[in-house]
Amino acid sequence: MISSGSGIFDSIRLFALDMDGTVYLGETWIDGAMDFLQRIRSAGKEYVFLTNNSSRSPMDYVAKLDRMGLKIDRSSIISSSDAAIWYLKRHFPSKKVYLLGNEALCREFLSEGIELSDSDPDLVVVGFDTSLTYEKLCLVCSFVRAGLPYIATHPDINCPTENGMIPDAGSFMALIEASAGRRPDMIIGKPYRTMTDYLLGRGEQLLGSHLEAPEVAMIGDRLYTDIAAGNLAGFTSILVLSGESSMEDLASSAHQPDLVFDSVADISF
Repeated sequence: MISSGSGIFDSIRLFALDMDGTVYLGETWIDGAMDFLQRIRSAGKEYVFLTNNSSRSPMDYVAKLDRMGLKIDRSSIISSSDAAIWYLKRHFPSKKVYLLGNEALCREFLSEGIELSDSDPDLVVVGFDTSLTYEKLCLVCSFVRAGLPYIATHPDINCPTENGMIPDAGSFMALIEASAGRRPDMIIGKPYRTMTDYLLGRGEQLLGSHLEAPEVAMIGDRLYTDIAAGNLAGFTSILVLSGESSMEDLASSAHQPDLVFDSVADISF
């Protein structure tokens, strides 16, 4: 353990956990992660998994965790696509969306009553499209260039896989900017407040009572998404060194956590 959390967890009611690099690596649990999840529940607290990845549906994660031996329901998974849908319903009700996304993301939008269009949309949403084609890129750039409102589900440049990094939505945003000359008008996922505001609302549903930001702990392995998100939202931010970030990264980062641990296995309360 790098830092002591003595007393700091007394007021925490909800733990928001990043996934890959924080509780598992690929299909393998980080040592002690399952015990940590049990400690949360045994202490009368709750947890949710919070992911920027919009290429998988929340039910995909439920199924993955089930294969790995953890049974949870849909309410325990919060993705950037959930927060994006919530944002669209509040700010662009009944508007048609051109969605740069794979089949799983399209199904999520359609299931929530959002109309998709590739001919006359009212706005553009860019997600992590693992079925990306040149035709799609041309189409999204044309809509962005025409000045339609432009939203991205999350800013991650790369996505870690068992075979190394692959381009994520942030890379698509860079390409669109180079071609169409615009950055998104709104980015939804960590570290931005839309994601954490949505998390607070979902947390209240899970706990059945009002939830304040100081009652949430954000745990993750990325300084510029997980820790930045926790800091911006007023959560307790906890860095684990089991994934992307190292102590060397921490020393030079503008995003400083409240606590640092080697892994979630070292967190006790």
